[in-house]
Amino acid sequence: MFVAEFALRAWLARHRAREFWKRNWWQLIFLAVPFLRFARAATALRAARGSGVVAAAVRGSRSAGRLLTDRLAWLAAVTVTIILAAAQLLVLTRSYPSYGQALHGAALTTISGEPLDATDTFAQILELVLAAYSVAVFGTLAGALGAYFLSRQRDDDGSTRPDAEAEQ
Repeated sequence: MFVAEFALRAWLARHRAREFWKRNWWQLIFLAVPFLRFARAATALRAARGSGVVAAAVRGSRSAGRLLTDRLAWLAAVTVTIILAAAQLLVLTRSYPSYGQALHGAALTTISGEPLDATDTFAQILELVLAAYSVAVFGTLAGALGAYFLSRQRDDDGSTRPDAEAEQ
């Protein structure tokens, strides 16, 4: 989602690309780092494919996968609700002339931290609230992913220990 949003913003700013890249080069780094981890995991997956480790990991991570899915679904629902409510408030306070513009501004502020185009006091306060919420969202997302991987590791450790003890 974040990569798609960044690519769309880059495409929309193509007529002033130099200014866009000068202001947003650091976002590209934050978007690229998770893909480097994915590439490292894909390499490890290819190495472990023949030894049955992949099948054991899939069996052991089913419950962790459900846990992650539930947390991410909750996080997505709350985020969409906050974006829609913020956009409605921006229209009601006449910070934006249309709901579409307000929805775009609220979504960008919540997801990427872009400042709102409106400069009235309510919009500035809402911008701070949405920025704080976006930090909470990323913290929750990091916590959910951490819980998923810890649970998966715990499942993997629990399923391999009895085999190791049986061999001795």
